[in-house]
Amino acid sequence: MLLYVGRRLLQMVPLLLVISFVVFVALEMAPGDPVTLLLGQNASPQAVAELRAELGLDRPLFLQYFSFITEAVQGDLGLSYRSGREVSFELARTVEVSATLALTAMILAVLVGVTVGIVAAVKQYTFIDTITRVGVLAMVSLPVFWLAILMIIGFAVKWPIFPAFGWGTYGHLVLPAIALSTYPLAVIARLTRSSMLEVMSSDYVRTARAAGLPERTVVMKYALKNALVPVMTVIGLQFGGLIGGAVLTETVFGIPGIGRLIVTAIEGRDYPVVRGAVLLGTVVFVLINLLVDMLYKWADPRQRGV
Repeated sequence: MLLYVGRRLLQMVPLLLVISFVVFVALEMAPGDPVTLLLGQNASPQAVAELRAELGLDRPLFLQYFSFITEAVQGDLGLSYRSGREVSFELARTVEVSATLALTAMILAVLVGVTVGIVAAVKQYTFIDTITRVGVLAMVSLPVFWLAILMIIGFAVKWPIFPAFGWGTYGHLVLPAIALSTYPLAVIARLTRSSMLEVMSSDYVRTARAAGLPERTVVMKYALKNALVPVMTVIGLQFGGLIGGAVLTETVFGIPGIGRLIVTAIEGRDYPVVRGAVLLGTVVFVLINLLVDMLYKWADPRQRGV
């Protein structure tokens, strides 16, 4: 297992290099000049040249990227163009908010998704199963931002049950977490149902039923444990996908998290903040999937020798 973890961590290095280079080049090719945005359209050419030299933007792109990688390895992600503070500080003050939102949404998606999937599998071809499949299809099809707006209109404007914008109380967490959890919830529910149906038709489940075991014991003790093995991988992928969904959700609900920080940084051409946030998101995504793969190997003995 240690060799497997070490190999996966080594594989993360070229991935980070490729992603960071793509983001670096994409930002440089994007329209808009950060120096002009900082100084204004009426800035003198001398002031523009001085600030460009101060920010290191007058150097060749390859040298800029090399400096960025060298400093990032040492834990220095640079300074924000707009605030002048360290990018690591900007990320640290928002990561707790985004982590709380993502974890809450993921816990909600797993608990509800797995439960719905089990019920749909047990009640196959019944009215409950039909309603479940229709609901799952609707949640997969609905854009997160559109659902978020509908929730604000319904539960913050028409019926002012929860606050619509901001952060700081448990009430601020409810609507964003529900909106963010809908897509992974639907994916987990659909996969749980199909996996449960496959397992429940296997020989050992039929043997357990023939032995006279209660249906609840057969489902929860024998079928569910094996059905959840492939679901673990999807949970990891969906949790990583919440990083992208959080950008829209945090923007709609006015949450001061990393998603909103990225949007603000892109609008202001604050390149160091965007690069740092993308690198952080990539590291989190890879580590989460590594953890899920380790749980997968632990849960499925057939994978331990792979």
